[in-house]
Amino acid sequence: MRMILRTSVWLPALGILLFAAAARPQNPDTIAPDESEARAKRILQQVIGAMGGPAYLAMTERQCDGRRALIGHSGELSGYVGFKDAWQYPDKVRTDYVAHSRNTLLGFIIGVQDLDITKGGTVITLFSGDRGWVMDRSGISEMPDVSVSQFQEAVKQNADNLLRIETKEEGVHYRWGGTDTVDLHPVDWVEIAKGDERTIRLAVDRSTHLLVRTKVVTQDEEFNQPREDVIIYSNYQFKGGVQVPMQITRERDGRRVSQVFYDDCSVNPTLPPDYFTKNGLEKRFKETGGKAKASK
Repeated sequence: MRMILRTSVWLPALGILLFAAAARPQNPDTIAPDESEARAKRILQQVIGAMGGPAYLAMTERQCDGRRALIGHSGELSGYVGFKDAWQYPDKVRTDYVAHSRNTLLGFIIGVQDLDITKGGTVITLFSGDRGWVMDRSGISEMPDVSVSQFQEAVKQNADNLLRIETKEEGVHYRWGGTDTVDLHPVDWVEIAKGDERTIRLAVDRSTHLLVRTKVVTQDEEFNQPREDVIIYSNYQFKGGVQVPMQITRERDGRRVSQVFYDDCSVNPTLPPDYFTKNGLEKRFKETGGKAKASK
């Protein structure tokens, strides 16, 4: 009778110990590289499925309208600017901003301080690969080199490009980065690296399989020190069979720098053939003189 009692005491205790061992998070550094890569790829496929599967992979263009907030150096809200932006993946973006009277905030957002918007109007930026232009009331001019470089960096960090294009290319390396809690979401970290370029880390919600945030560390050439850029995705909604984050927040070195709030989005909209070209921008200027509202 005494032996049976001892056994009945030890069995539950042993079960608790085994459960605790099983629940203990795995260390990604102790997993074999092949297993880590397979797990990372499996998680990314789950993301693609959650984003809309075939509809998401078939998305070539996306257009949204909303408001962009600019955050000051002290974290204060500096104001909002209305806009309509459109992506033609992977590297063409056009954004129509609506300026009300003189708006120095808009010039700061775009990176062009001498915009002709003293009486309001439309300002359009267009990036295509390694070229960029801006249209205001005075005409069309080249975007500064620094703005084009920032755009090219944004293309490399764009989540849609990462998930739909990068994952199909050769020479891309994957690693499972472990589990964590990010923005109150239990997540898996997945790391994507190509050659000797930067490593981009993706936090994926373990329940919905939607992307919570991306994080990339690069070298700031101006200050010769590491720089951490974070993009936070939230408020997902189905648009044309594709999950679209309707709120996007950007942080740099732990400081929030901007937020975008989309009011509506459309996937694969019917846009003019020249919409993402300089010729299309010139045509737009001739028609409106920079005074019209944002294009539809």
